[in-house]
Amino acid sequence: MSMITRLHYFNCVVETGSISEASRVFDVQPSSISRQLIALEKELGISLINRTTRNIGLTEAGLTYYQYSQRIVSELDEAHRAVNDLQQNPKGSLKVSMTVGFGESCVLPLVPVFISLFPDIKIELELTERVIDLVEDNVDIAIRSGRLPDSNLIARKLADNNFLLCSSPQYLAQHGSPETPQALTDFDCIRYGYAGWRDWYLMDEKPKKLSIRDGITVNSVNGQKQLLLSHAGLALMPLWAVRDELKNGSLTHVLNQHTFSPYESMSSTYAIYLRRELISPKIRVFLDYLKEHLD
Repeated sequence: MSMITRLHYFNCVVETGSISEASRVFDVQPSSISRQLIALEKELGISLINRTTRNIGLTEAGLTYYQYSQRIVSELDEAHRAVNDLQQNPKGSLKVSMTVGFGESCVLPLVPVFISLFPDIKIELELTERVIDLVEDNVDIAIRSGRLPDSNLIARKLADNNFLLCSSPQYLAQHGSPETPQALTDFDCIRYGYAGWRDWYLMDEKPKKLSIRDGITVNSVNGQKQLLLSHAGLALMPLWAVRDELKNGSLTHVLNQHTFSPYESMSSTYAIYLRRELISPKIRVFLDYLKEHLD
């Protein structure tokens, strides 16, 4: 029998003045109530109740204990109500960490409407390229590209990266356009600065690392895009980062008959969160909203 149950029994006996009445409230035998009260007194090492054939009275210790027990049970009931309310109505603080490029290109434009739909959720957004620890950094959701690193985490795919080789029409007009992937050694190639994504792979049959000319290295997707728009060369860009620029013609898809990747396999962008038996409603509605609007 849990201590909380014993406190409930004790409080009810005090408030009804009768073990028999308390047994009716909890729908248990009076002997069960009595056993739990005796166990409570033995655990405390002091008598809480004066028992007579007609009524129940509190000892001085019992009165003091009841004042604390009443508050404990009341606050526990309030905690249950608060948690149940959170489960029914998404609310509270939601901290989301994301890479700068995906955050600025895909997530931030969606946030204002989400806030209007769920005004009781207070969002804190962190845009960073560093690898974060969800527990140590107190982060609810991390949006990252790559593979799930820990069995204690759950990854929900938000978008395929679909890397494209891009350049500006002005750069291509001045320098020409590569006719084959092997010709990239003759062009200015803008690398992504993250150590695991600097290389370029041709993915047509099996991954084949390409030799490319060393050019500018920058540690953000948006930095690569700005360099492309400034006619600095060619870069591998995820489709979600350059969709608008490809549509308006400010960037051009180069060697579009080939498939490229900055890694030995194709990749996607995931929302990562801690594995729990019950997912918090604030996390669930945010992920559902992102997935719906990023498809």
